[in-house]
Amino acid sequence: MNVPRIGVLALQGDTREHLAALREAGAESMPVRRRSELDAVDGLVIPGGESTTMSHLLVDLGLLEPLRARLADGLAAYGACAGMILLASEILDAGVGGRAALPLNAIDMTVRRNAFGRQVDSFEGDVEFAGLDDPVRAVFIRAPWVERAGDGVQVLARAAGHIVAVRQGRMLATAFHPEMTGDRRVHRLFVDIVNGRH
Repeated sequence: MNVPRIGVLALQGDTREHLAALREAGAESMPVRRRSELDAVDGLVIPGGESTTMSHLLVDLGLLEPLRARLADGLAAYGACAGMILLASEILDAGVGGRAALPLNAIDMTVRRNAFGRQVDSFEGDVEFAGLDDPVRAVFIRAPWVERAGDGVQVLARAAGHIVAVRQGRMLATAFHPEMTGDRRVHRLFVDIVNGRH
């Protein structure tokens, strides 16, 4: 069985937790902070964090355009929370001027930042996830939701009536943080996407 090399964008967020989850899901994992590391991976996880800060770190490190190019060229990517925001084609409440979150245009969707509220409004609950037999325990922290999913986007999960997980081709995104639970099914799904098995 092919063991893919999957990077975790190591600018902010639960980098260590995603690296461990990917290893448990059958991948080789590595942090990505440089262009050479981005060029060396078969797939990329964009973790949670603060989407405007992450956008500007991508610019400062010279990674924004190379990442957009690799995604456009078919690199598989999974975005959790802030990662979902960045993978979108349109971001609502993106911020202003030099502090705006910058979309990577990888999934045809419109995402609203902090849609479920501020840090104090964080919550967790079980959500039905398409293709998985049992619900996923979902941890939402200043979470976004998807306001519009394009024609080619598969809705995988909803919470409180809002879209919180999607897939488009080799792109996967969740508004919640599966790395914070012991459930590795979302990471295994992404490993299978990278390997072309799903």
